[in-house]
Amino acid sequence: MKPAARPGGPPSKEAPLGGRRAMAVWGIGVSVYFVAVIFRTSLGVAGLDAADRFDVNASALSTFSILQLLVYAGMQIPVGLLVDRLGTKKVLTLGVVLFTAGQLGFAFSPSYGMALASRALLGCGDAMTFISVLRLGTRWFPARRGPLIAQLAGLAGMAGNLVSTLLLARLLHGVGWTAAFAGSAAAGVVVLVLLLLFLKDHPEGHEPAPLPHLGAAYVRRQIAASWREPGTRLGLWVHFTTQFPAMVFLLLWGLPFLVEAQGLSRATAGQLLTLVVLSNMVVGLVYGQVVARHHEARLPLALGTVAATAAVWATTLVWPGERAPMALLIVLCAVLGACGPASMIGFDFARPANPPERQGTASGITNMGGFVASMTTLFAVGVLLDATGDDYTVAFSAVFVLQALGVGQILRLRKRAARRERERLVASRVETVHVPA
Repeated sequence: MKPAARPGGPPSKEAPLGGRRAMAVWGIGVSVYFVAVIFRTSLGVAGLDAADRFDVNASALSTFSILQLLVYAGMQIPVGLLVDRLGTKKVLTLGVVLFTAGQLGFAFSPSYGMALASRALLGCGDAMTFISVLRLGTRWFPARRGPLIAQLAGLAGMAGNLVSTLLLARLLHGVGWTAAFAGSAAAGVVVLVLLLLFLKDHPEGHEPAPLPHLGAAYVRRQIAASWREPGTRLGLWVHFTTQFPAMVFLLLWGLPFLVEAQGLSRATAGQLLTLVVLSNMVVGLVYGQVVARHHEARLPLALGTVAATAAVWATTLVWPGERAPMALLIVLCAVLGACGPASMIGFDFARPANPPERQGTASGITNMGGFVASMTTLFAVGVLLDATGDDYTVAFSAVFVLQALGVGQILRLRKRAARRERERLVASRVETVHVPA
């Protein structure tokens, strides 16, 4: 008889970590995140249509995305706690139901208020997907593959963004608002069926140790212990500083900027948005491989991405004349594509800083960073556009303020996090040496 692995122990022979089964199960979780991103970014290609449909100005239009991200960001720690407590499958199931209902509600909303409520519901469901997929990866794959698995999950999300940019935009202008959004909601039903039938939280023989039911005490302990780790806080600020420029561009303001400020057609602007997504997918593969092989490259990659983004944005905004040349806009979109992969590096600081039973909570704290920054910038851009008569140069200058704040925090925490990570690594090696065979 083959020996079974004890819960939390080394991989069993019946269900080794990694392999085809792991890829199949993890792929189902990723497909849920893929659909969630399609729904999340659907407003990015429908922003001008939404303004006409609900007869709202720039500030009110930005409220759609701000509310969605506010709910998303506010849910990150609760979702992390739920994932640690209930497991991936239950949380993902609830998430699919909520974001599918939100997409359907948005399709049939007759008023601005109902549309806002639908986006909030969508944001709540969307918030339950990515952290769940990250935890699924840590359960089904060895730790050394963590950076690559996380980047591949992000890659799937950008593929969802690509579908939204290409397919949903065409549907919107081909069959109309209601049919496009209601039809896309069918994808939520498909992934829900796959999830219920085939997804498992962990391989057989790798059941996590049961957590005691401590109510509020458990919640406080999980959050406090995760936050005390410098790696968790550093991960949050890396995510904060790197993700939001591309998120703001893709989620809402990219298309209006390219069409209204740069004078491009919607078709050309859509192609540039697609370039952001394609660049993200390529850079994600590169960053994942580099970080997996060279752990010390994490911070240089993150800070380098921030510097490149700031430099290209500044050049675009201060370019003499009314419009920037197409070559510069192409470079801008290609560089913005690196923001998503760079934000994933934040999880590579939080992951080794926390034990398995805190991975969901730590990931939730980290994931808040970029979405808080995106929400803040979306609001600032909308307000500044209204205040300045649609001066995009002034409005997008808000990007540099948040980048400066984030870089300052990263530089403040980097040495502390590195020292703590070295201490943890040395301690784990000592334990390995002294554990009898």
